[in-house]
Amino acid sequence: MIRDIFIFLSVLALFSAVMTVFARNLVHSILYLILCFFAIAGHYLLLNAEFLAIVNIIVYAGAIMVLFLFAVMLLNLNKTKRITLSRISLFAAVISGGILLLVFVAAIRKNTYMVNPVSLGSDFGSVKFLGKILFNEYILPFEISSILFLSAMIGSIILIKKEHR
Repeated sequence: MIRDIFIFLSVLALFSAVMTVFARNLVHSILYLILCFFAIAGHYLLLNAEFLAIVNIIVYAGAIMVLFLFAVMLLNLNKTKRITLSRISLFAAVISGGILLLVFVAAIRKNTYMVNPVSLGSDFGSVKFLGKILFNEYILPFEISSILFLSAMIGSIILIKKEHR
């Protein structure tokens, strides 16, 4: 039963991710991306990581995608423009994609770290476990990232204020 749900969510995530890239309408592309986020949240639920599933839905599918939709509607980017790439740009894109594929293959082949699911414990994906790990072992990276986000917000506000003067 769980295997069937996993396969369904995997196919749904892959299909919606591919359709996000290849959809001609920008709004449809955003809706496919939201569907992909819900499929990934389903994977988190299968891994007993309820907190990550809810955060994924609230933050990504909720807030960020709504902002994308508002930006598309506000800027009226739905007009279709034919973009032509030069041969040099196309060649650079193919080379970059090939290098990225090689990096992925090398990372998968070198991956020797396997986790024994029995050794993780029953509270592995819970909020309590995540809080313990986050605020005990990873407190410094957590605080540095919060300062980085704060400075990014302040910088964007300063840039907006300068444009309106």
